[in-house]
Amino acid sequence: MSQQQLGRGPLRSRRPGPTPPTADEEPPDTSPPARFVGWLGGLGAAAAGYGVFQFLFSVLPDSLDGSAARYVISGVSGLGTFVAAWLAAALLRARTASAADSGRVTTVGPAALAPGAPGPLPAVFAAAYDTLVDQVSVVTDPERGRLVGWPHSLGEDTPSRPTPVGTAYGLHIMLDLGVPEGRLSTGELVDTLWRLRLPDGGWSARSQGSEARPEVTALVLGALARAGASAERLTAEVDRCTDGFTRQLDRAGRESTHVVTTVLRGLLRAAPRSEILPALREALADGAISDPRRDHLRCWGYRLQPPYGRPSPLHTAQAVVALDRAARVLGEEGDARAARARAAREDGIRWLLSCPDAPHDTCPDLANLHEEVRRPRTDDPTRHEVLNVRHFTASWVARALFTPGALEIARSEGLQEELRVRLEGAVAAVWAGQTDGIWLWGRSETTELRRPMWMTYQGLSALRAHAVWMYQPEG
Repeated sequence: MSQQQLGRGPLRSRRPGPTPPTADEEPPDTSPPARFVGWLGGLGAAAAGYGVFQFLFSVLPDSLDGSAARYVISGVSGLGTFVAAWLAAALLRARTASAADSGRVTTVGPAALAPGAPGPLPAVFAAAYDTLVDQVSVVTDPERGRLVGWPHSLGEDTPSRPTPVGTAYGLHIMLDLGVPEGRLSTGELVDTLWRLRLPDGGWSARSQGSEARPEVTALVLGALARAGASAERLTAEVDRCTDGFTRQLDRAGRESTHVVTTVLRGLLRAAPRSEILPALREALADGAISDPRRDHLRCWGYRLQPPYGRPSPLHTAQAVVALDRAARVLGEEGDARAARARAAREDGIRWLLSCPDAPHDTCPDLANLHEEVRRPRTDDPTRHEVLNVRHFTASWVARALFTPGALEIARSEGLQEELRVRLEGAVAAVWAGQTDGIWLWGRSETTELRRPMWMTYQGLSALRAHAVWMYQPEG
């Protein structure tokens, strides 16, 4: 599928060209008929009709039955000319207005930019970087030493120490944006993540206490691997993570689509040759469900075992992203289990492309979700640990549709237009959620306005992927 085919719509980029007309202008039409009609309409329909009446009255022969007949013929002709001129001018205005609308490009950002000017994305990236640098938390812990990072959300009311989740996502953002100067050191972020490691190994979210959990551990390991942490040090933590991620020890985690996809993505970065990866891919593929409302295409709910829950665009997108990355690391040929994973992944893409609602920047498939991962506490099995997870659905759908597998399906099955429309809708929804490069989780009856680090990372990564995908070099 060519970039030109996919470059139509509200978020497309254009090569520099003639400056588009302003909202009050009509594009000029230089064809002879258009010039004549424009000239005629410029005279005014009434003036044109009166001119025809005067002309005919002066040239009609006196042999007609008196002046009354000449008046009737001239009047009817003048009236017809008036109507024709008015209709022609109205038709020309409608046509030029339609051409202006079809040629108008809605840019990503506050206003259209002049040809050749930089787009708004660099300014958004710069603003996000400045905000993260200004709000980095630096704490000296008596046991763990100097900690440099971020809490779960920016702007928390109480002074907050860095957390593994906030700092891991902050490190991901810095690796995506690059560090243009020395105000912030990725090395300090890496050191902080190692210092935040629990005494028995692994990492946990702030609400999970002192017991390591695989989804948080895999998230941190993935960030550390991207930053260049040593393989030997990573291997020991990977082993601890995988040893505890079994159905016997963490049944709730192994049955959660969110947890399995998070672990799979993190370990694909940190331990691409881990023996658990094929098993996690198989469990994810086997957890797909059929949706009768969308031609029985397979998709995912929030669980990988019954009860699966309703088909979920969010969890389907997470599964597609994880399976696409696994396909590039593990391959999909020569193995029946790998073939099943590929079939499930491709069905998930088709399912996302079959969204029946419109417009696709506000459709229900992009609604943000909140879910809970409940696990029995090891110190007291009668009580449960509850992890509240919020999901930026539009970002996940965009990332799923940016995968090489989605582009291949669209190209091979003639779904380019479906991909373009749904992808542009998802990216438009992502863009709409940010202010100066920071994303906000909206206020509701039960939550205050928050700026979670994970949401900003997911928003920036989706916009960055879109910019790279749309780039077309000159010449």
